[in-house]
Amino acid sequence: MTVFVCSLFLPKTVQFNLPGTPSRRNTLRARPKTTIAPPQPTNATAAATQPSLFDPRPVITPPHTPTGESDSPDPFANEDGFRIQFPHELGSTDEIASRWGSRANQPLSRANSPPPAALFERNRTLEKARELGRRGLVQPKTQMRSDSHDRVFSSAPWRVVDADQGNGGLRNAAEAAARDGKLGDYTWIGTLGMPTDALDGTQQKTDIEDTLANTYDMLTVFCSDKDFDGHYTHFCKQILWPVFHYQIPDNPKSKAYEDHSWKYYVNVNQAFADKIVQNWKRGDVIWVHDYHLLLVPGMVRKKLPDAKIGFFLHVAFPSSEVFRCLAVRKELLEGMLGANLVGFQIQEYSRHFLQTCSRILSVEATPEGIEMEDRFVDVISTAIGIDPISLNKHRGEQDVLRWLNILQERYKGKKLIVARDKLDHVRGVRQKLLAYELFLNKNPQWRENTVLIQVALSSSQNSDLDATVSDIVTRVNSSWANLAYQPVVYLKQDIDYAQYLALLTIADALMITSQREGMNLTSHEYIFCQDGKIYPQSKHGSLILSEFTGTSSLFSKSELSVNPWDYRQCADAIQEALEMGAEEKQTRWETLHKSVARHTGSHWFGELLTHLDRAYEEQHKRDQTSVPRLSMQDVSTKYERSSRRLFMLDYEGTLVSWGPVNQIIPVSPQRTLDVLNDLLLDERNIVYVTSGRRPEEIDHVFRRVPGLGLIAENGCYIKDCGSEKWVEMSDGVHIDNWKTSVKEILRYYLERTPGAEIEERRCSILFHYDGAEDQEAAARLAADCASHVNDACESLKVHAVVLEGTIAVEPLDWNKSTAAQIVFEKLNHDTSRDDGGKKPVDFLMVVGDGREDEKVFKWANKLHERKVVDNVVTVSLASRSTEAASTLAQGVSGVLSCLQRLASS
Repeated sequence: MTVFVCSLFLPKTVQFNLPGTPSRRNTLRARPKTTIAPPQPTNATAAATQPSLFDPRPVITPPHTPTGESDSPDPFANEDGFRIQFPHELGSTDEIASRWGSRANQPLSRANSPPPAALFERNRTLEKARELGRRGLVQPKTQMRSDSHDRVFSSAPWRVVDADQGNGGLRNAAEAAARDGKLGDYTWIGTLGMPTDALDGTQQKTDIEDTLANTYDMLTVFCSDKDFDGHYTHFCKQILWPVFHYQIPDNPKSKAYEDHSWKYYVNVNQAFADKIVQNWKRGDVIWVHDYHLLLVPGMVRKKLPDAKIGFFLHVAFPSSEVFRCLAVRKELLEGMLGANLVGFQIQEYSRHFLQTCSRILSVEATPEGIEMEDRFVDVISTAIGIDPISLNKHRGEQDVLRWLNILQERYKGKKLIVARDKLDHVRGVRQKLLAYELFLNKNPQWRENTVLIQVALSSSQNSDLDATVSDIVTRVNSSWANLAYQPVVYLKQDIDYAQYLALLTIADALMITSQREGMNLTSHEYIFCQDGKIYPQSKHGSLILSEFTGTSSLFSKSELSVNPWDYRQCADAIQEALEMGAEEKQTRWETLHKSVARHTGSHWFGELLTHLDRAYEEQHKRDQTSVPRLSMQDVSTKYERSSRRLFMLDYEGTLVSWGPVNQIIPVSPQRTLDVLNDLLLDERNIVYVTSGRRPEEIDHVFRRVPGLGLIAENGCYIKDCGSEKWVEMSDGVHIDNWKTSVKEILRYYLERTPGAEIEERRCSILFHYDGAEDQEAAARLAADCASHVNDACESLKVHAVVLEGTIAVEPLDWNKSTAAQIVFEKLNHDTSRDDGGKKPVDFLMVVGDGREDEKVFKWANKLHERKVVDNVVTVSLASRSTEAASTLAQGVSGVLSCLQRLASS
């Protein structure tokens, strides 16, 4: 068995050794390791104004004047804005950076320019371009390129190197899981993270693909530069990334990007799906990662219906109100639901996903996952973590210790607040600096004693933010800096891994003010680096963490949780972190350390694979093609050797072939009544009929079947065998309370759905829209209505489910399975009486065809698994995935025939 780990970027890429370009080793020797390499400057001024972390002179970064234009972003830049850190024996970060600054040793992209700023401009621009082309004034971009460029790369020597972009947390987790024996054979599937059009049709491309596959167990996905640029730079970064982080694109350019780039997103996802299908063998596991590949699970499922597919999202998943703003929302959700298991970092994201699927796709969302017509998709949340073993190894290296000494000497007597973020609107760098400025204004005693070291990688797409942040840094440093003190050290660059670990080790506080983020693993590494083992002077520093990060939900409020938009709260948190007593610091740190040690990358990887195996097995059992037909001989054998038998029989669709819930039911056919009476002639048989209807309706239907037990309104009312009294299971006062809230919501949608009607029962409310004048609009409003009820009334323990033409609002605490459990316990309680009582139930038969019956099937099967009941028969009549152990194809007639044979045996 092979586990295919599918992510956009492979852990390896290719470097070409071209004439005239510096080699990686030469670059390494040319730069002293004791300084931080600046990013590639765009001009001399930029290079001159770059601050230095260890320069003893105060450096004030001048503001950058916005030009109104942004440089073209590098489509192959690292996902989170930082180069992936490697231990020094693999080559320094600076060394790796040499090739990503200009990419002189990799092919140039043939991708076209981004689409125009607005839709109406787009058509006009395209028409103008076509006209100029007809006149011979403009040549296609590919024609203007020199063919010599492609010829160089078709023959240049190359080698495989570590890629410095992609999901570093995922790579570390995979390596840790393999080291710990939780992961066997695994193969990466992804792109090289570089333009590849220049390699098309060359032997180089084949050789690269073969080398990566045979030597590194990596399958390369090749897609055109145009597809990758449209997919990643435009759709992922301009559409999905902002929406997933609650920043809805609201400018005309964004709509143009979406129209332009959706097809490229589809193309890249299809290329991944094709590569998987080509290499998949029965028994292999497919594990797809992150928002770049949302469509892949659904695409693979179409070609490989029996494949075991998992999907994990490494970023936040927004609420349904935000996600529904995407024009392709339905396609994205259906792509994700092609997996057997969908995983998220924390419970909040999984809950948002369930609500969004319920609202947009009108499917039933349960706490365990999504109930679709033909199958079930499990949804879980489990947080990724770091690899403490690898981290401990690298933080004990000499480079780290040397930097610790340098930092200690440079900032002796100062309190260090450390931060490391990408400079974009999501990470909250501006909010952090403003909060720090407020802290210095409010606390003059901390001036000249506190330094904020902000490491930030500038994004070319946010020149306005870059200028704003630079202005704040300038203002703060101008206000309080002197020849010996600089309150803010602002680095618009990433730093060497050894320097990074040294900063985390010596810091008095780490400050993270993201406006929205998934798991922030920098905070995990900070906690580990503060344990005092490598650097005894480590102070168990405080963690100031935004409440809008997924990490915040793991730490049990032992961090200093802040709202990044509340500058006063953030400033107070800085003061609290610096003035906190040693005992409280240690107590908080110990709680944080336990959480980080528990949620490691290896544990996350192994847990997900275990969940996927379990989900696949359960879903395979429930598939209609896997569930066997009911064996009458087997049922008869179990029936005859039992001494006390309990039947749980659904009414509508099982004992009678009619009965829409909004129609008055006629008297049941005589055959149904006769079969039930025949079963009850045997005193060993106990029969209960379950229904979603009112007690008085069921009483009327079965008045001619004495001794029959009844369960009404899907478990809210029970009438025991031989009794004349109905027992209400739910709390009447609680029902009145939630009904008042729910009816207000339903009336709102009733006014907007002509032809719809509301039916109120004792324990439930039904919203019937099957008679609406506009069915399409009614179905859309019904999904919104169900989502509205579930969001607004979650604390009232009720849920709304969209059925065929109906929304059913029911209590969560009571259903058919809870009623069946009460009946079963009462019957088995008879065996404990002093007079000997009756024998326990040793035969249980459950027959049904609806979604509520699935809960009873599951309950009955668990009784058999726990060996509470020896003989259990669960039968489904529906043509859907089921919890039942057998199916019956003949419908109502088949059920009655089966019961009649048992009664006569």
